[in-house]
Amino acid sequence: MNNIRLLLLGAAYIFAFGTLPAQTDIPFNDECTTITVGKKASDDGSVRTSHTDDSHRSRTDISVVPAQDHPKGATVTMMWRRWAKAGSTPMPSYQDVPIGTIPQVPHTFKYFNTAYPCLNEHQLAIGESTIGGRASLKSDSGLIECQTLCMLLMQRCSTARDAIRTADTLTKKYGWRDAGECLTIADRNEVWHLEIYGPGKGRRGALWVAQRVPDDHIAVNANASTIKEIDPKNSDYFLCSDNIYQLALDSGWWKEGEPFRFCYVYAPESRQLIAARRREWRVFDLLAPSLKLDPNMENYPFSVRPDTLVTMEAMMRVFRDFYEGTPYDLRKNITVTGKEGKTVISPMANPFMGVDELRLHKVNGGWNEYGERCIAVRFTVYGTIIQCRDWLPDEIGGLLWFALDNVASSVYVPIYAGVTDLPSTYKTDARLTGFSKEAAWWGFNRVGTLAMQRWGDMRRDIEAVWKPFEKNLLQQQPSIEAEALQLYRKNPKKCAAFLTGYTNEWCDKAVEAAWKLGDDIWTRYDELW
Repeated sequence: MNNIRLLLLGAAYIFAFGTLPAQTDIPFNDECTTITVGKKASDDGSVRTSHTDDSHRSRTDISVVPAQDHPKGATVTMMWRRWAKAGSTPMPSYQDVPIGTIPQVPHTFKYFNTAYPCLNEHQLAIGESTIGGRASLKSDSGLIECQTLCMLLMQRCSTARDAIRTADTLTKKYGWRDAGECLTIADRNEVWHLEIYGPGKGRRGALWVAQRVPDDHIAVNANASTIKEIDPKNSDYFLCSDNIYQLALDSGWWKEGEPFRFCYVYAPESRQLIAARRREWRVFDLLAPSLKLDPNMENYPFSVRPDTLVTMEAMMRVFRDFYEGTPYDLRKNITVTGKEGKTVISPMANPFMGVDELRLHKVNGGWNEYGERCIAVRFTVYGTIIQCRDWLPDEIGGLLWFALDNVASSVYVPIYAGVTDLPSTYKTDARLTGFSKEAAWWGFNRVGTLAMQRWGDMRRDIEAVWKPFEKNLLQQQPSIEAEALQLYRKNPKKCAAFLTGYTNEWCDKAVEAAWKLGDDIWTRYDELW
């Protein structure tokens, strides 16, 4: 369609009714990316984990769950995430169904409650990526699924190793119910990748392995198992469940004397996923280009040393990447003749095309054909990058950078571990409200939806707003934290109030800017032919 006004009808439909008409051939998979950085690989000495919740149904809200004391005999309900019935919510959503209870601990820590709880008061931080694994490992006999496990670890643990051991204790007793998952667990000093699976149909328990990222390395998980050779005797870098070899033997997936490569024993199909492998390559290629890794390799190192110390700006850029300048840019064959008579990528082409658009433009390499997808995708619900810093009090040292919707058209705002509350718009789940200015997610989603109609031009308008917004936040971070530290030394409660005010101020500014940006884009391109 040549008239941008016609192309904007789809965006107008969303604006008015809260969703697009159903497209039955879009796969509703949870496809998340998580990148980890050791403390000697980051420019400021922080340990980092991260996450993009790339899902069509995850909730969009974030809230602070305070620390709590619980009476003797208290229990916590275990929930099972199911698709909500069509029409039961304004938008496609998940519904939590109670499946049992387990004993509660006497005291639980404060944490940020996102779809996958991500940071607690002791700077324990978690990212997530679904990795599937062998279908026969799935068990419905357990009580613990991924989001619940993240919550339990946030409530009960203060270090990554403690979280891994607690996950083992809980799943051994109550059982893992979910598909294969990778949790990237960080604390003030180190970061680990925990890959966990069920023990098999009809069994209660779990099968898992964890590998530590070396302090001077970075690592990535993009929906595929990446742990290969393991050495359980080297507990500095490897931890695992006690059934890791026997289950493989009993199932005929491995024989003694053969090389034991964890990913090929328990999740072999995941290593064939182009969508996973390409993201692994791209993260390493952007942060360690000197390695000159082949984009078509089946396997990449578990972790690599970056060419330069990784800044926060660099991590944000990676999460916004859509393979521009590579052969895997989905827009590359959608061209027009430019002003100077040269063939250029059409401004109407966008890297976040859905199945119908890919077929319309006969794009080869689209995820409908071969599983290709970018790091940034239109169906991201939220993104996190978390800094954990051992030289600062936990209230200041733990810092969650939070973005709503497609990170490529959104902005990261800082949320400190010491924050006691968040704006109501961030605490409101857009899945339950339908279109509403009371839910922050809608402001960012509208920008992203509009931008897909003429990405080549609108992306510049978006960058012109968000780039200086983030730059300002990053530049003032040292002074804000210095002031917070002075307050903390005198009165920790005043420090918490200061950080809460600062975080809320910038969350509100981001939402306000998102709504204004959407209005500006809508009117700026209204008459463009």
